[in-house]
Amino acid sequence: MHIAIRPALPADLTSFFAYLNEHLKDNGRDGPLFQPMPRACSQFPVEKQASFRHGLVTPLDGAGWRRLWLAMDGQRIAGHVDLRARPEAAARHRMLLGMGVDRAARRCGLGMRLLETAAQWANAQPGFDWIDLEVLSVNEPARALYRKYGFVQTGEIGDMFRIDGEGLGYTFMSLRLHRQAG
Repeated sequence: MHIAIRPALPADLTSFFAYLNEHLKDNGRDGPLFQPMPRACSQFPVEKQASFRHGLVTPLDGAGWRRLWLAMDGQRIAGHVDLRARPEAAARHRMLLGMGVDRAARRCGLGMRLLETAAQWANAQPGFDWIDLEVLSVNEPARALYRKYGFVQTGEIGDMFRIDGEGLGYTFMSLRLHRQAG
């Protein structure tokens, strides 16, 4: 299996959304939830599709920018990572990370490669100092990956969500960017 990671283009979004809907079928199946949505109706929301479409073409100094990388196994999407603007105007020096790895491509280092891709890009952009993320507290495999990469837990809200009759916490983690002296 040779997986190449590349930036996504607006033309990739239709297949990306199909991948996400397939990926979300695994939400809570044979393991913890990885998205705060019920197992029976885990589907990528239409309004989030619009934020991807808008964000990919928005300059980095514009509200709602987003950048996306796809891990491609031939023509099949095996994973993704995205960085996006924080919604708060006073937090423009920070960005939010989202990512996922297809079930068939897990446990082979792809998650670490996706994090490295996003962090390298972020380090090369002037004006950014932090990458933040939010993860369901029950998703220990994801939290372990983020810790291994260097993210530090900055907070947690217990019982943030009630999904399928279960109270779930949300963990907040951050990574300080390190720029190369140039």
